[in-house]
Amino acid sequence: MYNLQAQMDLTLYQLLAPIVAFVAIAYAWSLVFRQKKTLWEGILWTLFWGLVALIALFPAVMTWVSTIMGIKNRENAVFITFFGVLFFMVFYMVMRLEALEQRQTRIVRKIALKDADIDGKEDKMENG
Repeated sequence: MYNLQAQMDLTLYQLLAPIVAFVAIAYAWSLVFRQKKTLWEGILWTLFWGLVALIALFPAVMTWVSTIMGIKNRENAVFITFFGVLFFMVFYMVMRLEALEQRQTRIVRKIALKDADIDGKEDKMENG
């Protein structure tokens, strides 16, 4: 299925892409371990960059993907696959952003109510 000789003649891209992918994955997991990213984000980064490395090292994989998906050529399969992954990642980030905005709103409300209550008690003490 895949020519072993072609695998021996690696291009510069086939050498650099897996290295960049490995660095990106290692960085993402270091952020997960330092609790600056969630486990889910670490998994997403690993899947995305793992696909980049896989396709760089074994371009014939995209021929298989294009056949399964019914796409005429593998270049289009690459673009469609990565657009799908990127759209999923953007959707996930939008969902996280909305959750953070809701959290921020709740915190601001609590602080405002607490400040209003304190101010109200001070007014009562001055008048009473």
